Amino acid sequence: MTEIASEAPRRRGRDARRTAREATKSVSQPYITRDIPYTEILSEEGLQIIEANAETILQEIGIEFRDDSEALDIWKAAGADVQGERVRIPKGMARKLIETAPSEFIQHARNPKRSVRIGGNSLVFAPVYGPPFVHDLDQGRRYGTIEDFRNFVKLAYMAPAIHHSGGTVTEPVDLPVNKRHLDMVYSHIKYSDKAFMGSVTHPQRAADTVAMAEIVFGKEFVANNAVTLSLINANSPMTFDDTMLGALKTYARAGQGTIVTPFIIAGAMAPAAVAGVLAQALAEGMAGIAFTQLVNPGAPSVFGLFSSTMSMQSGAPAFGTPEPTKVLLAAAQLVRRLGVPFRSGGSLCSSKLPDAQAAYESAQSLWPGVMGGVNFMLHGAGWLEGGLASSYEKFIMDADQLAMMEVVCRGVDLSETGQAMDAVREVGPGGHYLGCAHTQANFETAFYRSSVADYESFEQWQQEGSLDAAQRANTQWKEQLASYQAPAIDPAIDEALNAFIAEKKAAVPDSNI
Repeated sequence: MTEIASEAPRRRGRDARRTAREATKSVSQPYITRDIPYTEILSEEGLQIIEANAETILQEIGIEFRDDSEALDIWKAAGADVQGERVRIPKGMARKLIETAPSEFIQHARNPKRSVRIGGNSLVFAPVYGPPFVHDLDQGRRYGTIEDFRNFVKLAYMAPAIHHSGGTVTEPVDLPVNKRHLDMVYSHIKYSDKAFMGSVTHPQRAADTVAMAEIVFGKEFVANNAVTLSLINANSPMTFDDTMLGALKTYARAGQGTIVTPFIIAGAMAPAAVAGVLAQALAEGMAGIAFTQLVNPGAPSVFGLFSSTMSMQSGAPAFGTPEPTKVLLAAAQLVRRLGVPFRSGGSLCSSKLPDAQAAYESAQSLWPGVMGGVNFMLHGAGWLEGGLASSYEKFIMDADQLAMMEVVCRGVDLSETGQAMDAVREVGPGGHYLGCAHTQANFETAFYRSSVADYESFEQWQQEGSLDAAQRANTQWKEQLASYQAPAIDPAIDEALNAFIAEKKAAVPDSNI
């Protein structure tokens, strides 16, 4: 009884302080409108060198479009040199084709207040994408399930600084491969009203995504507006496979957004040199986006880039190293010259736990994305173990950092309140600002207060259990899921979605391919 009685006031005090911190955070915005300049590292001469090298790759070496005769026919009709599956694109042709792609576009959400602008001076944070495993402090590492998938959708929905529901927040391996996309897309629609990503693992699954979106938004609206955004990875080096091409064509023809992304581990899938990575990535991305415009001129497309270095000892990807920072900052410059939105990520790390390594590496990945000018940041929260695991604790910790980035992107407040000259006059030399009118009026909103970090004295921290950041995050994700309330959805739409899913599942047997 004594331990319980002593714990209660400590817990109440900790909870009260957390509530106060949450109350001081900014009102949730649908996306960030940045008010800070870009960090740029390439000179005009450097940009021209990379662009010239990319054009050389396109014209002389070429890009392979594998196992897709239609794609080859489309390129041939456009005037490219097609030999077998190798497509050589004349100098300037890809850049000219890309001119029809919008420089920015709105991806509409089920809740119009949560629609996001992608491109220009906007920044959209989205959660982790793709891991087959999940991790938490209680159960450790395990395969993801549809319950985990729904949990991460709910956590993203509740996070003010995560603007997008994302896509494959974890792979629900407890469901058949050929049917799980239906439950995944439905989860995004049902448990969140933020914008979401579609399935790309088969053209029919992409078509199912579009059909489900039409149930939610209406066919006419979908025909004229982007309501999904989907990830199309190049199979670097310099290759697109039939799976990605099939999904790309499905979405582009439906007028839906695609993120064409060279997926590069330098030293394995691109040269072990920053300038070489940039030239190859620029060539791959230009070829992919140009192809979207051949399929459907004006289809929204985002230039994506995923880049890491490689551990030359183990062959594993290495995150948080200096070279990907250079690649990201320079790539952002190059993509701005193309005139399309830029995607990169995120809170990346190689660490197996939400520990100091994870924090340092994620900061080294997040910061250049924000400062360089990323428009859509995938893997913003939850990434662990080189992308093999979605971490519950790291999701909470990363979301806290994303909220800090929102504050950074606002720039410096130069209003009268921001200049605070009245406070300087009131206090004068030798005084202090604790009790002055300006401090009293602004103390709750003047500074960001983390919901994860501990700011107490050592004695207070020790009294409250000596918890580290991951342990505090463990408590928070459980509390958030316990308090989750689903956004309203039209019952008729929900019924129609479930009927569509049931019909699709009944039409084919379960399969793991």
